[in-house]
Amino acid sequence: MISVVIPLYNKEASIAHTLRSILKQSLQDFEIVVVNDGSTDGSVEEAQSVEDNRIRIINQPNAGVSAARNRGIEEARGEWIAFLDADDEWHKDYLLTMHDLHDKYPHCNVLGCNYEYRYPDNKIKTAIIRRIPFAGTEGELSNYFEVAACSNSPLCSSTIMVKRSSIIEIGGFPIGIKSGEDLLTWARLAAQNRIAFSKTVLATVNVIGFAVTDRPSRVPAENDLVGKELLELHKRFHPLKMELYISLWHKMRSSVYMRLGMRGKSIREALIALRYNPLNYKLYAYLVINLLPSCFNPAK
Repeated sequence: MISVVIPLYNKEASIAHTLRSILKQSLQDFEIVVVNDGSTDGSVEEAQSVEDNRIRIINQPNAGVSAARNRGIEEARGEWIAFLDADDEWHKDYLLTMHDLHDKYPHCNVLGCNYEYRYPDNKIKTAIIRRIPFAGTEGELSNYFEVAACSNSPLCSSTIMVKRSSIIEIGGFPIGIKSGEDLLTWARLAAQNRIAFSKTVLATVNVIGFAVTDRPSRVPAENDLVGKELLELHKRFHPLKMELYISLWHKMRSSVYMRLGMRGKSIREALIALRYNPLNYKLYAYLVINLLPSCFNPAK
């Protein structure tokens, strides 16, 4: 049996639709664990309106999405756990495809697939996954960190299914990290497990009202716990091309600092990123932009 874990916080408008996308699956051997993380709207009532005896709703005080997912892992009864966000949806053959991947690649404890983004104007864009190491529709993603460094993430919180013992082994989702907790979780899993992947688009991820050009609402954490943990994983397991992934993380931090007008910190992060991937031309552009007069700086 597969346990589907859904963290729920103030998703009154979407949770019923998300649940119905699971109930319409072509593979029906599953349970659904909805962890209500202290919602203050009508999310719970909407979830309860979808009647099926496989749905369990667990209530807890608000503690954040990582804590909600971890609670779902604790409550799960299945050997495999599939995660789904409360405003996303699966296509009808998602679970069947994951089940088939497990059968074909039994040595892989992490399973994933391609997905699409739906924007507020209802435009659909398929996630771009580059440098996949196999030619067919599915196979083993043996170079996860290389793929993740130059693509949309090949694993995301609504397209990953993982063996319960594997997610427990890495300690679940990290608590106390406000940005990058998913990225770090996938890195921990990829460093210690093999991954099977389907190129078929089997999920829709709804993008909620922000663009990469928007001014960030949050300053990156000064104590970069994600960066430190990525370095530890690199030193301990030496995964293929992980230095590119580390560079990506610092590039992301540099971009946020640049858009906030925090030039010194943006330059520092860009230089760290270049240390791990000196061929990334965008990082040199970041340095130039940060050195331009303020009237030419896009952060202004």
